[in-house]
Amino acid sequence: MSTVAHETVSESGPTGTPEDREILSVAREQVLVGGVPLEEAQILRVMQTSDAVLGDLLGLAHEVRMRWCGPEVEVEGIVSIKTGGCPEDCHFCSQSGQFTSPVRSLWLNIPELVKAAEQTAASGASEFCIVAAVRGPDERLMTQMREGVKAIKQAVDIEVAASLGMLTQAQVDDLVDMGIHRYNHNLETAKSFFAQVVTTHTWQERWETCEMVRASGMELCCGCLVGMGESLEQRAELAAQLGALQPDEVPLNFLNPRPGTPFGELPLMESGEALRTIAAFRLALPRTILRYAGGRELTLGDLGTREGLLGGINAVIVGNYLTTLGRDPSEDLALLADLKMPIKALSSSL
Repeated sequence: MSTVAHETVSESGPTGTPEDREILSVAREQVLVGGVPLEEAQILRVMQTSDAVLGDLLGLAHEVRMRWCGPEVEVEGIVSIKTGGCPEDCHFCSQSGQFTSPVRSLWLNIPELVKAAEQTAASGASEFCIVAAVRGPDERLMTQMREGVKAIKQAVDIEVAASLGMLTQAQVDDLVDMGIHRYNHNLETAKSFFAQVVTTHTWQERWETCEMVRASGMELCCGCLVGMGESLEQRAELAAQLGALQPDEVPLNFLNPRPGTPFGELPLMESGEALRTIAAFRLALPRTILRYAGGRELTLGDLGTREGLLGGINAVIVGNYLTTLGRDPSEDLALLADLKMPIKALSSSL
C-alpha cells in the first residue's frame, strides 16, 4: 500500500460548513466502508463543497481508491493511426474536418505503429491504444487494424486497445478476434448537455456502442471531457450515467481549448474545481480505473497533478495526446516513484 495519504480533519473539526461535513461523513460510510457508489444528488453535493474541505475530500477519495482498487497505477500510451479530417463536429476537437483548426489528415503505416508501441512499452506502460479520428471504422481502417495489431503483438509484449468511433456488431466481433484488450468510446458529457457539444450524432448512439463493447468481453473504456460549459448538475449527471454503464476505465479529460474550434475561447477550469471533480468521480466510481487524460497539464500543473494522484486517480496516459503535448513520460514516472505508487506493468520488479 502507498505510504502517502492526505491528512484528514475529524468530522467535528472547524473546517467547512455543516453540509460539507455531512456529505463527507455520508460518503465515508457509504463508499469507503460499504463500497456503494454515490448517487447523482450526492455527487452534486460533493461537487458543491467548499475549498475548506478540499483536502479532506481528496484524502477520502484516495482512501476509497486504495481500498477498492489497490495501490497500483496503470500507465498507457496512445497513438493516432488516422489523424484529422473527421466528419463529426465535436465542438472541442481540432480533428474535425468542419473547423478551421490546423490539424491535417494523416495515416500511420504499420512500421510506424509498431515503433510507437515499442516506445510506449519502453516507458513502462502496460497498454498501447490505437486511435482514429473517424465517425466509425471503414474496411480500410479495419484491415489496417488487423495488420497492425498482429505486427505489434509479434514485436512487443503489451496489451493493445483501440478507439475507432461508433461500431457495428460485426466490427465489435472483429476487434475481439484481433485480440483487442480494451475499447475506448467516450460519452464525452451528460446526455442533457450533449447537443451543445455534438450535432452530427447522438449521445444514444455512443451509449449503444458502449453497451455492445461491454457485452463482447472486451474491457470498456468510457470517459468524458469536463470544463466545456456544463453545469455542476450536468457534471454530476454524467458521473451517474457513467456509473450506470459500469465501464472498466474512465479517462477524465479537462478542456484544453483548441484554436479554430467552437470551444476555442472557453476558459480553463479552475484547479480546485478540477480536483473536486476528480474526487467526486472517484466516489461515484469506487472500483473503476480513473485515468488522467488530456488537459491536466494546463488545468492542474505539477502540484495539482500530484494532488489528483492522491485524490482518486489510479491511471495515467504518458507522453503526448492526439493533437496536444503532454508531460514528458519521465516526469510522470518520477512522480509515481516519489509517491511510492507501483506501476502495474512493473510491479513484479518494484
